[in-house]
Amino acid sequence: MFEEQGIGSASIEAIAAAAGFTRGAFYSNFKSKDELIIAMLEDHVEQSVGRIRDLLVRHSNLPDFLDALKRMDRSKQDPLGRSPLLHMEMILFVARAEKRRPELAKRLRARRQLVTDIIETTAKNSGRTTILDPAWAGALVLAIEDGFRLHRLIDPDTTPPDSFFRAIGDLQRAMGIASA
Repeated sequence: MFEEQGIGSASIEAIAAAAGFTRGAFYSNFKSKDELIIAMLEDHVEQSVGRIRDLLVRHSNLPDFLDALKRMDRSKQDPLGRSPLLHMEMILFVARAEKRRPELAKRLRARRQLVTDIIETTAKNSGRTTILDPAWAGALVLAIEDGFRLHRLIDPDTTPPDSFFRAIGDLQRAMGIASA
């Protein structure tokens, strides 16, 4: 429903009907559309973190991990994994209301911790020490990913699908931690 109509246009009645529920059944599970969106974001982050942690267990060095991450088929994921536009719309929807921001911050911290863990694990498994503080590097990597996701939505003609991975490779080479 949200993928087709966007958050603002999707009424509670339409959301409930699309899910095969009545309006009353919707309200027995969620107090508001806001609560549903937060639950969807939470589910998305949990699923994404789980999938990526599983990938890290199977590919514990950075080149293998990044290669496996590139090959991951996101089209079979939850709606937010399939639709970057919906994902951004939900994040902005939650961020607009100050009282909802702590919920969004929890998801952001979980994503940062995941990237920090990836950096620490792959550095340890390659016998390298990290140049930057892993938590700060995790924040940088997420900012790059989110930035390219937004750029790709706005201008797909000049933002290739692999922009994020190209940027990570360029940074690795610039820091001397990857071959040219």
